[in-house]
Amino acid sequence: MRQRLGTGIGWRPEIADAVEAMPGIDWVEVVAENVCPGHLPESLLRLRDRGVTVVPHGVSLGLGGADRPDPGRLDALAERAAALRAPLVTEHIAFVRAGGPLTASPRLEAGHLLPVPRTRDALDVLCENVRVAQDALPVPLALENIAALLSWPDDELTEGQFLYELADRTGVRLLIDVANLHTNHVNRGEDPAEALSGLPLEAIAYVHVAGGFERDGVWHDSHAHPVPRPVLDILADLASRTSPPGVLLERDENFPAPSELRAELAAVRRAVATGAARRSAGARPGTPPTHTPAPAPDSVPPAAGAARQRLALAQTALLSALVAGTPAPEGFDRVRVGVQARALAAKRADVVAKVAPELPALLGARYRPAFLAYAQAHPMTGGYRQDALDFAEGLLTAGRPEDARARRELREWWRERSGSRPRSRRPAVRLARATRRALLRR
Repeated sequence: MRQRLGTGIGWRPEIADAVEAMPGIDWVEVVAENVCPGHLPESLLRLRDRGVTVVPHGVSLGLGGADRPDPGRLDALAERAAALRAPLVTEHIAFVRAGGPLTASPRLEAGHLLPVPRTRDALDVLCENVRVAQDALPVPLALENIAALLSWPDDELTEGQFLYELADRTGVRLLIDVANLHTNHVNRGEDPAEALSGLPLEAIAYVHVAGGFERDGVWHDSHAHPVPRPVLDILADLASRTSPPGVLLERDENFPAPSELRAELAAVRRAVATGAARRSAGARPGTPPTHTPAPAPDSVPPAAGAARQRLALAQTALLSALVAGTPAPEGFDRVRVGVQARALAAKRADVVAKVAPELPALLGARYRPAFLAYAQAHPMTGGYRQDALDFAEGLLTAGRPEDARARRELREWWRERSGSRPRSRRPAVRLARATRRALLRR
């Protein structure tokens, strides 16, 4: 039995007051990694205590990666579900790191959600990882389809087939992001209606809606712009096929006035109502779902170990091209790989500026070009806070910034947080070189 959530909005600290005061908000979603169970924001506590459902939305598990889920990350997600009294938790069908023991190469972090290949190997690994996560979590799990700038050259399944088999084999619920379907339509030529027609509609837990922008023929899922008409049309199409248990508006940056957020929510409600009217009138488009028969839900593919290694090698080669400057793997669109690589570096710069705002304050206009130059040669190996420390250390080792006062202030900032002194040869430099050597030998 699916829980009815209603209409919701992504809770962010910048709009906390507006969300609390907004009429018609049935539930909110919070990025799980951005809250601490023992120190929940007062705004979230007030919403929770007045009966507004709060759902933690994870971004760092990487269930689509070759490694088995990290127990510590699963425990952290379970703690947040308990603290928020959430009826379910959500994550993504994506990989966020690669390398390590399965590949005998250094571990790399993407700092971003990257698409998994829609292959049997990837599906087998994902299903096994999902079962591990389900066993560790106290509430049901739902997984989101992601947006992507590039395609894997060896896909064997469509988006709908991949999601259908995943839900069929594991019983996991689905979080369908209609903005991501639009992104994949523009960037990869995938038909949103075809994807919707292949979904197990009964598995949908809720729906995401968000905005983005197009540049040079590439759609960027920014979560920082108004929801465009094509995304609302896909939402109406989905609502013409089934009654979504919940619909949530996401906004992560460039927060507009509360009146504009209310207007966007009203547009979301109208799109759902339009789809419901079509469904009631018997005018639902599409064809019955189709899928390839799969093993029973409790089976484990016998080649899971070999599949993990093949997937690990493929994902490491792609991630290395994106963050360590190695050549794009055979079959990939090199232009799109370049676009994604620049987008990852830009996101790193933006997030580091948020978690360590002292850095752009100290460096001013020099911050962004300096960080982008740093990112080209230094793959991220930990979280964004470590990335900020490594960046500052690199500047200091190179005798920068040139201004003595700024350099002194940066050194004090770095020492307060690292407890040591800059090294002459940074581990990130050695890691980047080792990664290139390991992958170029393959």
